[in-house]
Amino acid sequence: MNSRVPDRQEAFALLKKYNQDQGLIKHALSVEGVMRYCARQRGEDEEKWGIVGLVHDIDYEKYPDQHCTKAREILEKENWPEEYIRAVVSHGWGICSDVKPQSEMEMVLYAIDELTGLVTTTALVRPSKSVMDLKPKSVKKKWKDKRFAAGVDRATIDRGANMLGLERSDLIEAAIKGMQDVADDIGLGMS
Repeated sequence: MNSRVPDRQEAFALLKKYNQDQGLIKHALSVEGVMRYCARQRGEDEEKWGIVGLVHDIDYEKYPDQHCTKAREILEKENWPEEYIRAVVSHGWGICSDVKPQSEMEMVLYAIDELTGLVTTTALVRPSKSVMDLKPKSVKKKWKDKRFAAGVDRATIDRGANMLGLERSDLIEAAIKGMQDVADDIGLGMS
């Protein structure tokens, strides 16, 4: 059976079929926003990168113990292209997957997944509770406090930045800008 490229509406419906938790949906939208931003910056396919970012944690709510493994099953059942599936599975490299990110799309997803959590948490402790006025230096300051957003795997973010040949600060700036594009959808716009 031939694979077919899903559109954004189908991808979002599929995400919501497997995820009801609003925190996970907002995380998916954050990652999608950053992936789209990074694709535009690199002259890549924004739709493809965005869809991959949107569904990267599709299996996490229902199958946390089989994260990335179940994602492959779900997306194969839907006849998604292998390029999309591999990218989704590779974001868990070294944690719950042995598929190492190879393409630029995979490396960006790997690098920014955890970072969006740190950006979100940093925005939420600010008076504005928004990413719209968030500066990279605020995220860098919080980075140093290992108790702050303790669940964020900073080593994964650094590995991803190294894969891409980027400075951590450039990656943080890209994450903020991508999340600013979707700020209202993720509850981090200006009130």
